[in-house]
Parts: sequence; C-alpha cells; structure tokens
Amino acid sequence: ELFQFKIQKVWTLVDCPKGVRPIGTKWVLKNKKDERGIVVRNKARLVAQGHTQEEGIDYDEVFAPVARIEAIRLFLAYASFMGFTVYQMDVKSAFLYGTIDEEVYVMQPPGFHDPEYPAKVYKVEKAMYGLHQAPRAWYGTLSKYLLKNGFQRGTIDQTLFIRRQREDFILVQKEDGIFLSQDKYIGDILKKFRFSDVRSSNTPMDKENPWGKDGTGKDVELYLYRSMIGSLMYLT
Repeated sequence: ELFQFKIQKVWTLVDCPKGVRPIGTKWVLKNKKDERGIVVRNKARLVAQGHTQEEGIDYDEVFAPVARIEAIRLFLAYASFMGFTVYQMDVKSAFLYGTIDEEVYVMQPPGFHDPEYPAKVYKVEKAMYGLHQAPRAWYGTLSKYLLKNGFQRGTIDQTLFIRRQREDFILVQKEDGIFLSQDKYIGDILKKFRFSDVRSSNTPMDKENPWGKDGTGKDVELYLYRSMIGSLMYLT
C-alpha cells in the first residue's frame, strides 16, 4: 500500500503548519477469499479519518456522479442490440490518481513513523481514500483524460462517455459494477480442473442411462469435488 503511495506521489513529508490540525490515519485490514472461502491474500488499505474534516477548510465540493440504473440498463441493452463486446476493468487504487485542490495534512500512518522526523506530517497531493473529496477528484481526473482523448460526456448521465468516430462507449461505475460476461472465469475453471478439451453438453446427466447405478471406479476426491462445486456456485 505504501509502495503505491510512493509511486503515485500521493503525499510529501513536511512540517505541520502553525494552526493546522492534521487528520488522523488508520489501517483497514481485510482477508481476500476465493470461491471456496479460503484466504488467498491479506489486504491492507491506509485511509484518512475523513469524519474529522471540516467543510470549507479541508474540502469544498464533494459531489461525484454515480451511474443511474436506467443508464446501466440502456447501456447493456444497446450493446446487446448492436452486438458489441462489453469489457469490464478495474483501476487499482483508483482514488490515488485523482488530484485534490485543497491543502490537506494527515498524520503519519500508525506503525510507520519516520524515525528521523516523527513530528512531521504528510501534505496530501492526491485523493487519499477516506477524504470527502476523493470520489470527486477521481472522477475529475478520469473525465478530463477521456474528454482529452476524443470522448464526449453524456448530457443526462455524466458517467457515460461516447467516442462516436470509433463507436466506443464507456460507463463509469463503482467497484462492484457491471459484469455482462464471465467467459474468462469459465475458461479459468475449465483449465484449473483440466476440462478445457472436453465436449460440451446441454445437460449434466447421462442421457442413455440417467438412473443407472454408479460404476465400480474410485471414489470421488472430496476436496476436488467441493472445489468444483464451489467454483460453479461462485460463477452463478
């Protein structure tokens, strides 16, 4: 997390200006699990304690447009009608790309104080998670880039961007957004369980002898079976 802060040049270590009360920071910890509920990665995100910000001092405008459900439905319906391929992408640490205009100072992260300058604070340059203005700053950075590259912003829904020359459409949605196709995940499942080369079937049963007794082969490996079922449940 702090490496991302360094790459994106999120903040600068400075002396705390006189009369300024720096905003606190805290770590938010989360276990990332797979479809079987097994922890595959431990995640940590450093956030600012935005509830201590004062309006008019630490932030001004905070509004950021959110895609309306009507726009999402029209977007998917039009894509289906035109035969377009819909892709979904996620911007890693998205807020850290947004630049803020206000002067915001935060305390050094718990457990990671600079031993040489323990009394200094960080001046925030980018939209750190937890700040009131973070969503607006990220939207502003993204929309500025899209408009610069030939896209036009929707009049009614400003989360829709269109580039008519190439028939490109972008709908900006929050993290748990839109999935029109799970083809990649299906392919990953087939590859994982070595079913990439098997023939497809409309029904998961033996049509010739649907009620026949099980053969005398080996018992199913319990862990493998549960993993397969869990993957299918996660897919649906």
